Amino acid sequence: MSHVTPALYATLAEIVPELHVHCLDPWCVIGSAAALLMGADVSVADVDVLTSRDDAERLRVLWADRREATHEPVGADRFRSHFARFRFPGLPVEVMGGLELNQGNGWTPVSAGRLTLMGLNGLAVPVPSLQDQIRILDSFGREKDHARAYALRLLVTPATQAKPFSPFP
Repeated sequence: MSHVTPALYATLAEIVPELHVHCLDPWCVIGSAAALLMGADVSVADVDVLTSRDDAERLRVLWADRREATHEPVGADRFRSHFARFRFPGLPVEVMGGLELNQGNGWTPVSAGRLTLMGLNGLAVPVPSLQDQIRILDSFGREKDHARAYALRLLVTPATQAKPFSPFP
């Protein structure tokens, strides 16, 4: 995949085998990295990994020397999880164990839905299906997530028919 930057590849090459070995529950890459792996034209600043709470705790122990203990995630009023951010060659990795979203009606678990394995130089990287990625990104409600969802929609809908997100009706 020529659209994968060297930084993203370096990070995935290091973490994906460890995630396959150490996570006991299903896990996946979400956010911009998942959208890019699916073929969307987006930039990637970090790698978001959705795991169970138990697996997030296992990764905290495994990657303890890489943890950025002072990093606080943005959006604590909308998102909560067993969160940790880790330094890796290439890009930072953010692990969200048992991620929940509050859209104003209480906390609900974020479900990855159906997973698709994306092949990358011998790596099998699980990501939510195209439709599930769009659903997740739209549910997050942030402008950057709506832009990523739009980029994913362009993969199946011509640009002339795809409606960009607008907060105004």
